[in-house]
Amino acid sequence: MQLSILAIGRAKKGPLSDLTDEWFNRLPRKVQIIEFESRIPSGSARQKEESEKLLAAYQQKAPKSARLIAFDPHGKNISSPELATLIDTYRADGVGGCFFAIGGADGHDQTLLSQADKKLSFGSATWPHMLFRAMVAEQLYRAEMILANHPYHRE
Repeated sequence: MQLSILAIGRAKKGPLSDLTDEWFNRLPRKVQIIEFESRIPSGSARQKEESEKLLAAYQQKAPKSARLIAFDPHGKNISSPELATLIDTYRADGVGGCFFAIGGADGHDQTLLSQADKKLSFGSATWPHMLFRAMVAEQLYRAEMILANHPYHRE
């Protein structure tokens, strides 16, 4: 199953992009990150444009059986084992890919949220976007290790 991250903002070379790459390189399967930018000032127009870009990429690149998972502060707070179970269930069901959408500073537009198969959260704290990418990458790695019964994840 293809794992992809759709993200607003372009990562610059530095410690956070290196950290994200480190987790991606550890994964047994390649993860694709697709980045987008907006030049519109912050607000609802920017939020709408960014969400449209993420949705267009999802519709263009995702296999028919793929799932769109939006990270949203109001989404379900998910644990590492729950994420692993979700990925495992999708694989068992023959889902061709999971596309994880990370919005910009204004979050996702309602259009994207309504089309998402799942809305997830890593808690109620606000995280810097580039750090959040590294966190998603690590959680994808952790999910793979949980599914492989590897000792990396300890409860």
